[in-house]
Amino acid sequence: MGELIILRHGETEWSRDLRHTGRTDIPLTARGEEQARALVPALSELRPVRVVASPAERARRTAVLAGLTVEQTDPDLWEWDYGGYEGITSTTIRETRPGWYLWDDGVIPGDSAHPGETVGQVGKRADDVLGRVRPLLAEGDVVLVAHGHVLRVLTARWLGLDPAEGRLFALATGTVSTLGAEHGRPVITSWNVPPK
Repeated sequence: MGELIILRHGETEWSRDLRHTGRTDIPLTARGEEQARALVPALSELRPVRVVASPAERARRTAVLAGLTVEQTDPDLWEWDYGGYEGITSTTIRETRPGWYLWDDGVIPGDSAHPGETVGQVGKRADDVLGRVRPLLAEGDVVLVAHGHVLRVLTARWLGLDPAEGRLFALATGTVSTLGAEHGRPVITSWNVPPK
């Protein structure tokens, strides 16, 4: 049985500045491109049966720079739709909503391009992704290249946890994590590993 290898895309201007970046397609910074290239040694011996990326350019570009060939994009791997909080930092949000915390309080509706999602809706998308990739693991490793919050929710769902438990799994840009099994039960086999 293969492992599910998850890569968070490299740094973007908005991720560097802690701005919520859901559906806005922000390119990688020069540092983000360096982070992606630095993943090559860790991934060079990998022979995945499938590489699936978010449709976002930052995810697809990370995969290419990391030496992977993206065989398919999956819209369910888009980042959490932050609605009216798109492009805004948590600090700014807390100026009008003291104590606001994404995992507990969610987002407000935005415009038609950013209507917003609940954590449960993100969890449903993660479940759909897992439903499609789990059968492939019988053949070998599968790589998913996507975004911080959606991958955290996906990890929670892999472990059978509520989607909001994704809050427990901090995930930096340009890192590799692996999800596998021990004694037939889902586990995290590595987490948030930066390039060497």
